[in-house]
Amino acid sequence: MPARPYKPKDKAKAEVAVLVFERWILARLRRQTFFSLAELNQCIQVLLEDLNSKPFKQLPGTRKQAFKRQDQPVLRPLPSLL
Repeated sequence: MPARPYKPKDKAKAEVAVLVFERWILARLRRQTFFSLAELNQCIQVLLEDLNSKPFKQLPGTRKQAFKRQDQPVLRPLPSLL
């Protein structure tokens, strides 16, 4: 769920989720050297897939399952820029 406007209590939940992603990925990339942006992106993609398939600690399922159940059914295509 996105944070509601003018509700600062909601923003903390979204910021914590971003911190989890940043820390989980950056900790694993810390001592690696990349020689191209494509190489870095490929490594990040693998780590994101691992993180999204990791089970929740207190809820049933994974992030990937939650996305497919809650968010994906209501997504619409982006408008064309013509």
